[in-house]
Amino acid sequence: MPVRPDRASMPHLMSLVAAFLAVSVAMGLLAAGLLMPAVGAMGGSSNKAIDAFENIDKTFTTTALSQQSEIRDANGKLLATPYDQNRIVVPLSKVAPIMQKAQIAIEDSRFYEHGALDVRGTARAFFNNAAGNATQGGSSLTQQYVKLTLQAEALKRGDEAAAEEAVDVNYGRKLREMALAMQVEKQMTKKQILAGYLNLAYYGDQAYGVEAAARHYFNVKAKELNLTQAATLAGVVQSPGSSDPHNNPEAAQKRRDIVLDRMAALGIITAKEAASAKKPSVKSLLRIRDSEGGTCDRSVEPYFCNYVIAYLKTLKVLGKNVDERTLAINRGGLRIKTTLRSDWNQQILKDLRSRVPAGDPSGVGAAAAVIEPGTGKVLAMAQTSEYGLSKDKKSTVGRTTQSWVVPTAYGGTLGFPIGSTAKVFTLLTALEAGIPVNGSVPAPHAGVGKTNAHIFPNDVYIDECRTYQQGGWSVNNDYQTTGETQTFRKATADSINTAFAATMIKLGGCKVRDMWNRLSAFDGNGQEISPDPSNLVLGSGSMPPLTLANVYATLAANGKWCPVSPIESITTSDGKKLKLPALKCKQVLDKDIVAGADELLKGVITGGTGTTGIRSQAGFFKTAAGKTGTHEGHQQSWFVGYTTRLALAVYVGTPIRQLEMDGITIGGRYYGNVFGGTIAAPLWGIIMKQITADMPDEAFPAPSSKVLYGIQTPVPGVIGMATANAKATLEAAGFTVAVGSPVSSTMPAGTIAAQSPQGSAAQGSIISISPSTGYVPPPVVHQPPPNTNTPSTNSSTKPPGNTSTTPATNTSTKPSGNTVTKPPGNTGTKG
Repeated sequence: MPVRPDRASMPHLMSLVAAFLAVSVAMGLLAAGLLMPAVGAMGGSSNKAIDAFENIDKTFTTTALSQQSEIRDANGKLLATPYDQNRIVVPLSKVAPIMQKAQIAIEDSRFYEHGALDVRGTARAFFNNAAGNATQGGSSLTQQYVKLTLQAEALKRGDEAAAEEAVDVNYGRKLREMALAMQVEKQMTKKQILAGYLNLAYYGDQAYGVEAAARHYFNVKAKELNLTQAATLAGVVQSPGSSDPHNNPEAAQKRRDIVLDRMAALGIITAKEAASAKKPSVKSLLRIRDSEGGTCDRSVEPYFCNYVIAYLKTLKVLGKNVDERTLAINRGGLRIKTTLRSDWNQQILKDLRSRVPAGDPSGVGAAAAVIEPGTGKVLAMAQTSEYGLSKDKKSTVGRTTQSWVVPTAYGGTLGFPIGSTAKVFTLLTALEAGIPVNGSVPAPHAGVGKTNAHIFPNDVYIDECRTYQQGGWSVNNDYQTTGETQTFRKATADSINTAFAATMIKLGGCKVRDMWNRLSAFDGNGQEISPDPSNLVLGSGSMPPLTLANVYATLAANGKWCPVSPIESITTSDGKKLKLPALKCKQVLDKDIVAGADELLKGVITGGTGTTGIRSQAGFFKTAAGKTGTHEGHQQSWFVGYTTRLALAVYVGTPIRQLEMDGITIGGRYYGNVFGGTIAAPLWGIIMKQITADMPDEAFPAPSSKVLYGIQTPVPGVIGMATANAKATLEAAGFTVAVGSPVSSTMPAGTIAAQSPQGSAAQGSIISISPSTGYVPPPVVHQPPPNTNTPSTNSSTKPPGNTSTTPATNTSTKPSGNTVTKPPGNTGTKG
């Protein structure tokens, strides 16, 4: 016998019955004579309930469902699916019919037969619950659709209280749900309601809607679900928290079998089909992928994914503020196509790790960034570390969530000291100032180690940017140099520090700093570089690889700078393509000046600090230009270069803990010193060889005669003048004077014995002069008398191998040039 309610429960029971009767009245059931005795027994209670029902707001509207967005690479490969709710909205036509039948069978088998409410089911649940038995739902599928819609709408508004109220177990909520269900069936067809329900239902494990669930659990689309898979999903909806297939496969299997039995009982499938569908275990059916999308943590390109998300949050087209843009990304169902070539990225990562393994004991890491010149598109960005944190929640060289490639605003770093790659700013400033490609630059001689050249005259350097009075600025080279000048080509190819330091002083630090700013060469915080001379010319300041790659991409684009962007297009869930803000590219350098820079920087690869690594080791021979870079103490090293179509920056260094890379073993290879040409240059060549394999070898534009040779002007002849007078004469004509070491000459001592060049030279260029020591006779060489007692077949009285008995004399009137003495065995790995 059913349990009889006690007297204390009667008022509550009466109100419940009244509510149910109110719904019945609204449905016209009382007019049909159903339950009339009960109405009489209820009296005024039913009237109040009916009045309450009539006063319920029956307005029901829906907006677009929150659904996952998609981030794809340039070739359409899925990288990530950011979401608050993992949902993919699909029409009913894209849901397998067997899935539709399975869901209806277990939730509302008479869905197509009754109206908004299943009176039979509601009455059964009502009386069963009122009698104190286990709670039964009795809701029609339409009612469930209403409940889920109200909850989803509240969550989309961020109204957590309303979301809880939408699913709260109380009869007031149930009454409103019934009223709204009746309104829904006036507005929508049964198929529309079913489609809405299947897209709204929660299938556990963060899978909302049948399409997301099918992909998550079985790696198939909803239209491809078979009977066993469909029954499994249909069974989850009632208790998704305790019966989802991933976390609770045994419970999911029990629910699946109940669904199959129900489908057989309704005649949807045969008993034999049900038995066959029960055979495979739920666990054996699962095809959950480790990197199927979702948050960036699960992406195949997590660092790039984080960069994209951060970049999207800056786009006003997605919302007025960061909060609105975040909602659009996570709930708007956006289709985001990026610029990334993930096939390149994976190959680059493999190449980087071939020389610098992830988590190498040396503490060394590597990273790379590829930019498309003229567009600013990010084509690739990779680093050797694994994505994540160490067990103690710290970043290590082997495992970190922080990008080494991008600025801090996008989840990156301040960057790393860029070494001699910074010389490009002095180089460009010099070309603009009229120093020609084939001209010369000042180059105070200096050796390695403590043998430095003092660059500041009188130990003081002053310009409008900043004043230095710190005992002067001493600069050393990576190998010994002699003389006072050097050709611009050789100074660039061999990365001679003293030449660029002295040239920067000649030009003025402010002009060089302005060149940095013109090329948007900022640190990872977006701040201008400090005007310290070592920052301006020798690269003591820090910059992320992505920013540095874009600096050199400007040269590849003939002087056109473009802001960096990882986004190709954004399409809304309804197929509308959003109008993205135009990237404001601008011509920041004269094309002819850039052609001169190309000519100089090609020499780094064809016969300079990058030659051995790029040509001999990597075997890359296409037309390209670039620059090595090594930070003081060999803590960081670089190679940044470009072709007409790509700009690539490769960084190798100590990104977590600053260490000197001297006498170090990296990836099983021993290195005495790590320069830009040691590892970074070979990696650059290997990567460029692969990603440009299908691209033609294109020449850079040729510089004009003006950029190559300068504006030629007459050079006053000063041979025979006193040194002071000669210097004053040349300077008055607009030339810079370099006084070389005295030379032996027939000219009177103290007068100028040699001058170079003579006749004409580029306007403002360096004229080298050498004073005379006076004539110094060459030493007399005494020949031994011939030995007549010893037979000899050599009829010559000259020493073997010597074809002259006259001592060599210096007959040149030109000063000796700047020579470079490299350490034995060094074939150009400095920079």
